[in-house]
Amino acid sequence: MSDIGMHPARPGEQALPPGTRQEWEEGATGLAHVVTPGEVDLSHNVILYLEDITVSFDGFKALNALTLAIDAGELRCIIGPNGAGKTTMMDVITGKTRPDSGKAFFGQTLDLTRLNEPQIAHAGIGRKFQKPTVFENHTVFENLELAMKADKRVRRTLFARLDSQARDRIAETLRTIHLDAQADRLAGLLSHGQKQWLEIGMLLVQDPRLLLLDEPVAGMTDDETMRTAELFVSLAGKHSLVVVEHDMAFVERLGGKVTVLHEGSVLAEGDLATVQADQRVIEVYLGR
Repeated sequence: MSDIGMHPARPGEQALPPGTRQEWEEGATGLAHVVTPGEVDLSHNVILYLEDITVSFDGFKALNALTLAIDAGELRCIIGPNGAGKTTMMDVITGKTRPDSGKAFFGQTLDLTRLNEPQIAHAGIGRKFQKPTVFENHTVFENLELAMKADKRVRRTLFARLDSQARDRIAETLRTIHLDAQADRLAGLLSHGQKQWLEIGMLLVQDPRLLLLDEPVAGMTDDETMRTAELFVSLAGKHSLVVVEHDMAFVERLGGKVTVLHEGSVLAEGDLATVQADQRVIEVYLGR
């Protein structure tokens, strides 16, 4: 995606203009092409597909032939012991880590292994780390405004005024994250849970198709945890969410499918009751 100028044409075709590069590869399922970020093909209702992803660090396999599929609009929880590969999996999806082998597709056609981190973010994948990162000396509204203007898909500069559509989008996001009453408050004065919601809002204003959320309720009060569960359930459908979490009560509130990782691969999958009853899961994770 970093090529400059016209891209070479295949026989019988015209050269492609900058920004519309298409690459073809022969894969296990036939020909697949990489399209311009933002064009996500959901014709098979799968937004994320990892196949046999392997990542090694100094001989240690952080991911070992990991295969995983996330449906469009799905809310999926990923659990597992420390060192199971959860963070490395998210690093691969967002382009921070390149796999040694395997395939990673966003939709049917977008090959994540060929894109860098900014390109993947622009394609519609947003990631939230465990510790919230907000601009504490700016108001809640200004944080959302800065996040929207930093999105290069939005044709405006940091010095341009927001139009009515952008303001409406921020207002809607404020209501969604339960911070509409805090819009003019400095972010540094928010509670830990509110900062977490604000950072999620900073992703939402960029309208991601897929959200990766790493231990989002760590350090939250019980009330904040319950509100966060309600928020995530309300986002499912419009967005796809992958939530890495250790809090089983929170996972239970979210419902839906749970994937258990162990030693870099999928150990079990199903609803929470099913995986909790799995003897292998009890031995390597829940029983500890």
